[in-house]
Formats: sequence, structure tokens, C-alpha cells
Amino acid sequence: MQQHYYLIHIQYLGFRFHGWAKQTGLKTLHQMVDKTLSFALGHTKFKTLGASRTDAMVSANRSAFELFLEEPLNLNQFLIDLNRNFPADIRALNIEEVDRHFNIIQNPKIKEYVYLFSFGEKCHPFSASLISSFMENLDIDLMKKGALFFQGKHNFRKYCTKPSEKTNFEREILVSKIGKNKLYQANFFPDTSYVYHVHSIGFVRNQIRLMMGQLLRLGRGEISLNDIESSLLQPDEIPLDYIAPPSGLILNYVEFDN
Repeated sequence: MQQHYYLIHIQYLGFRFHGWAKQTGLKTLHQMVDKTLSFALGHTKFKTLGASRTDAMVSANRSAFELFLEEPLNLNQFLIDLNRNFPADIRALNIEEVDRHFNIIQNPKIKEYVYLFSFGEKCHPFSASLISSFMENLDIDLMKKGALFFQGKHNFRKYCTKPSEKTNFEREILVSKIGKNKLYQANFFPDTSYVYHVHSIGFVRNQIRLMMGQLLRLGRGEISLNDIESSLLQPDEIPLDYIAPPSGLILNYVEFDN
């Protein structure tokens, strides 16, 4: 029987979900995607694989999953059917057919993450799902300098939680920079907010939130630029103990190498 392969691009608000991966007894995005597909298709004879395993409460502006089916789809109609059945915090953006050589896990791709944050005041509660706010003042200029230390190839052993024996800690960060937030705006957002941009082919577990945690500690004056440099040049097996809150983290884009 002929197999059909589809790449479905989606976006979602992750605030009420326990991440992407299925977990017994917990509401997850992969679980909700498969449940919705079963309604839209009218059966469960399919398989899905996600492009990225986001953590609990982490959102995505553009992510993707691969759908394996035994029958072809009417792409335009199925996109309508899928969005009709998705809950309000998940939306399908587009569907494209791929061939059997495409592998959503192994296919080269760039993941672009952003971390939204503000400081110096208590934010409107409506912004809690997208922005992490910190009451204390932060030295944003020093944090910008610290972000540049992560750019390039480094050993991120200290920036990984619960690694396996096969975890590769050598990663290349293509972009690591902080600037004013011009990506996402709402009338209940603080007047000034910031965004940390991080781009790479891949990340280890909780890497970005641990990197952001170090930048926050730097902005508070708890550590120095030398501490960040040393954590990359002389990493040990003891992970860092401060991880930034999850709700400010957004998978902004997954770009596949066609």
C-alpha cells in the first residue's frame, strides 16, 4: 500500500500544555494534535512526528509535524477541517506534501527561539503567557554583552539538564543577541520589553532557559562576564542551578533545508 507524507506547519500557545511530548495523565500538544487529527480524518490509521520537543508552557509561532497516511489528502479542505477541530490555542498554518526521503527529525533545519522579558515593574496578568517579567532592575547593556559569549561553537555541558550517555554537548549558536521587543505587541504589554534571539541547528535539554538564566544573573550583578566565559571554556558536570521561567520562551520559526 502506498504511503503518503505531509508536513504540517502549526502555531500554538503553550501556556496550558505540558510541552509537546506525550505524557501519561498530562495534557500535551502532541496528544492534542493526534486527538484532533482523529476527528478531522475520521480514523486513527496515521502516525505523527514533531519537529521540536518544546517544554511545558513554551509557545510556538511556527513549528511543524510530519503526518504519515495511507490515503492522499485534499490539502486545502483538510487545512480547513483541521482548524475547525483544533482548540483556539492551536492553529494549522499550511500543509505541504513531502516524499519518503524527507525526515522531520534528521532533515537539516534551523530553529529560531526568542525569549521575551521585561523588568522593573509588575506586568499586566494578561501578558503572563508570553512575557516573563522581573521586578528588579537589570543591566540590559551588560546582558547584551553576555549574550554574545554564547555565539559560536561551545561545549554546553553546564547548560543541559538530565543528559543521556549519548548527549552531544558540542553545539553551535548561530545568533545570540538581545534587543528591544518589536516582534510581539499588545496593549497590555509593558511599554518597554526585550527579546533574546537564539538560533541554532539544535539544542540540548533546557539549554536556552539556562542561558537566559545566566544572563538574568548577569543583569542582576550576581555573576560577571568572566563567569559566563568560564562556564563555556571549562565546563564541568554540575549543571547551572538557575533556569529562566518557561512562559517567555517561544519557538519562533523552524526552517527546513529543502
